[in-house]
Amino acid sequence: MSDASIRPRHPRPRSLPLVAPLRLGRPSDTWFKPALSVVAASAVPQLTLLALGRLDLVIYTMAGSLCALYGHGLPYARRARTLAGVVLAMTAGLGAALVTASLTHSTAVLVAVGALLAAVQKAGCDATRIGPPGHVILTFVSSAALFAPQRPGQVPAHLTLTLAAGAVAWLVCVGPALIRREGPERRAVARALAAAADRVADPGPRTYRAAAAAVHAAWQCLLASGRPTPVRRSLERLVAHAEAAVTPSDTAPEAEADRLRGLAALTRGRGPVPVPPPPGPQEAYGTEHTELYGIDAERAALRDPGRRRAARRALLRSLGPGSPLLPVAVRTLIGCGLAGYLCAALGVGRPYWAIVTAASLYQANVTLTWNRTLQRTLGNLLGVLVFAAVLPLSRTAPLALVLCCLFFGFAAEALITRNYWLGSVAVTPMALLVLEFGAPHPAGELIGDRVLDTVLGALAGFLAAALVTNRRAAGRVERALEATAKARTEAERAAGRPPAERARARRALTASLVELREAADTAAGEWWQRALPEQEVLAAEQAGHRTLTATAQRPGPAARAPEARRGTTVPAPSIGAE
Repeated sequence: MSDASIRPRHPRPRSLPLVAPLRLGRPSDTWFKPALSVVAASAVPQLTLLALGRLDLVIYTMAGSLCALYGHGLPYARRARTLAGVVLAMTAGLGAALVTASLTHSTAVLVAVGALLAAVQKAGCDATRIGPPGHVILTFVSSAALFAPQRPGQVPAHLTLTLAAGAVAWLVCVGPALIRREGPERRAVARALAAAADRVADPGPRTYRAAAAAVHAAWQCLLASGRPTPVRRSLERLVAHAEAAVTPSDTAPEAEADRLRGLAALTRGRGPVPVPPPPGPQEAYGTEHTELYGIDAERAALRDPGRRRAARRALLRSLGPGSPLLPVAVRTLIGCGLAGYLCAALGVGRPYWAIVTAASLYQANVTLTWNRTLQRTLGNLLGVLVFAAVLPLSRTAPLALVLCCLFFGFAAEALITRNYWLGSVAVTPMALLVLEFGAPHPAGELIGDRVLDTVLGALAGFLAAALVTNRRAAGRVERALEATAKARTEAERAAGRPPAERARARRALTASLVELREAADTAAGEWWQRALPEQEVLAAEQAGHRTLTATAQRPGPAARAPEARRGTTVPAPSIGAE
């Protein structure tokens, strides 16, 4: 390859799309889980407060109830710890907001604290990779609490309500473990099998990357699931089979894809886990107690105190001065502050809506932030119309108000996986109806303030994203390139070692390739940064996937389709071109 072919290219601002960000996608296969969880977690405290005649306290219980939106893709052991952390983080942010609100009524101070909390929450959620809905829920609660009337003596009781509702949310989200202990692992493995089927049916860089990412996610889910069980052992073998199926073979593609989809459907279902294909000859070694895929050693390493301390240090480094997450946090701080002060200067009574609007925009890069700006603005404006339509119904009785909030909470989670703007159509009336728990407000005032806050928050938020550069995104790509090269070398060295060591090395290489692609995609959508080594990334991906192909553990003969055509081969994946 000539030097000219790998010359870095400076990213330039690209034309921003207007239609593509608004297209509807397929709903998530687990959309109903957060939707039902948040309804159950909210109904218990809200109906209790309704019976006590204290619906004015709903804002504090809702803070804890909204924690039920997190962690639904995690195995139950990890989910329990993650949700406990979310509840504590929610309570800490709410506590800071309530204490500030009880000590000062200065709008300038309140907006500054709101912007600072939003930036801290954004950085924390990005560093821990908590997943959707990310920092937006935390910022919504803390920003709203900043502008709620508060006295210092009320703070402990209000935080107690939040913790109590958070405990209910924890029970709602972790309770299903008593019925289907390995449910999250089964869904993760089913996704890996389905992605492998797509790869077999339609070979190409896009499906190859998607399959590698799904297999990696399935391994990570099994790794975090706790002690091994017979079901998890079977799931491990199914993931290994999906991983092997991604690589070229002499099996007929149509038959192989159909068989993988059948395994995925059985794995996702409620019946027994399907019997995995038998291992290949190179895997059949040792005694029945010998682990085949090296995952037990990784589980043991995760429990090691030294490994945990190293993980905590790595988390702190990810928030340090050289972190690529820092510019995004600075964008959040500046954008939220600018939005809040701009609305306050125009006399808007609730600038926290502008703060939340700005905070919700910030994604991994400027291009994705623009997409979210369009989605948020359209969804909020349509949601205001929905609010105007349902407001008379919600004012007929307190129970009607509670039921309307529960309905929109369910609808938001049911729709948001299709597209963010569609979910925002339901989120907006729910957020506006929360104000009705304290006392009725003039409808015209609420609608006018929300429209103005949405527009100003979106403008200020995107302006901050465009002006605050993130030149560290390219540095993340360079570090990912180095990590991928090291992982590929280790995988090649492990080719002649026992299958467990080879499997661990291959998983490390897959993880590095997933990180490399994520880093490259993030940097590609960023403006005003140094040159990107695009050709080096493509070359590293090609070499990495060739190594994965060369070191693959093939399924045994019984795993192959009977109609496989002997003597035919599938070409190695070409990552550089579609």
